[in-house]
Formats: sequence, structure tokens, C-alpha cells
Amino acid sequence: QVQLVESGGGLVQPGGSLRLSCAAAGSGFRMNAMGWFRQAPGKERESVASITVSGSTNYADSVKGRFTISRDNAKNTVYLQMSSLTPEDTAVYYCNAHYINTFWRDLEVWGQGTLVTVSS
Repeated sequence: QVQLVESGGGLVQPGGSLRLSCAAAGSGFRMNAMGWFRQAPGKERESVASITVSGSTNYADSVKGRFTISRDNAKNTVYLQMSSLTPEDTAVYYCNAHYINTFWRDLEVWGQGTLVTVSS
């Protein structure tokens, strides 16, 4: 019913910046909260940032002050602007969204993941 398409990952040098995008495609849904998770090799998936429909945000302590999450409700798209990147930010980043379907049921969907590599 809903699919998330991510883009923007790639290789960046330490101290650099990168912007991730995630667009929801489909019909018969109303988007709720959206967010970004990441999973580094050998580590469990962790929440990076989230944003409500109204724009309230939350960040993991490790990225606060460096990452900014935003959304465009008209486009059903969420963004993650990443700055001052370090090698510890290297991970597969996954977009996540909660939405209400035509039966008013709260559902969750994940993006396919996009790899961010911070290295010289």
C-alpha cells in the first residue's frame, strides 16, 4: 500500500555533509510520524531522528547538533541533513514511517536502506 524510496547515500569525507531523502509512494494513506534509523556493522539498529506531522523533532544524543530532520507533508517526504560527519556515522540508514490506511489502521513501513560511508 505504501512504499518508501530512499536516496542520497554515498561516500563522504570526515567533516563533510550529506542529505538523505525518503519519499512515500502509494494511495489510500495518511502519513503520521516519520524518522530515520541506522545500523552499523556488528551493531543493532538505532533511532537517529524522528519528526511528527506537526514538525516536532527528536534526535539521538550522538547526532544532536549535527543532523537535522525535516519533512514536506505535501510531498510525503522526509529529509535528513547530516553535517560534521565522522566515521562513526558510517551505517546503512533506513527511513521509517507510520501511517493510517483506508481502514484507519496504524501501520509501519521501512525503506530499503541507503549506505552512508564516512571515510578518507
